[in-house]
Amino acid sequence: MEIYETEEEQVAALKDWWKANGSSVISGIVMAVIIVGGWNFWKSYQKDKMQQASAVYEQLLKVESGEVKASADELIEKLNTGYASTAYSVYALLFQAKNKVAANDLPAAQALLQQAINSSDDIEVQHVARTRLVRLLLAQGEYAQGLQMIANVDQSALGGFEGIYEELKGDLYVAMARIGEARTAYQAALKAGVSSPLLQFKLDDLTAADTTQG
Repeated sequence: MEIYETEEEQVAALKDWWKANGSSVISGIVMAVIIVGGWNFWKSYQKDKMQQASAVYEQLLKVESGEVKASADELIEKLNTGYASTAYSVYALLFQAKNKVAANDLPAAQALLQQAINSSDDIEVQHVARTRLVRLLLAQGEYAQGLQMIANVDQSALGGFEGIYEELKGDLYVAMARIGEARTAYQAALKAGVSSPLLQFKLDDLTAADTTQG
């Protein structure tokens, strides 16, 4: 480190340093301001967009319940195009799929649910879409495909859906007349925390069937 004997020398050295480095320092400050300002603007923009998408989705729910009169298709299209980067576009896909099931258009519902799985970054939303899709596959007799879809799920990210998947496995095995595997899956669902009367009925029904056969 250089040592200066007088204040004048220190000032002169500082001036020399500023001549050599001032422009780069100013550029760095300007860039920092731009980056911080740009990031804050982006966060504000994203927040506004989420709020707008939420309002559109809320209106869609009111249309479904009959509270307001509007075109559900137009609102869904608005969410899918104007707010495709938000979670509400995925909710719109789930909404569409439910309507397709109600209209007995199961292939269209299946395609929408698969799209929801592929386009969502939310693990829980993916699980919701996937379990609905497995139920559709069960309804269409695509049992092996349903089992494969469950087998492909990341076991470390099941969260509270483990029991739901196990119960679905049991339903698929029952449809395939693989009773022993169905019982094992239902018992696993119980162990995972599913305690619905329907699940217990399914298990009891398998036991009654065994007793009748015996």
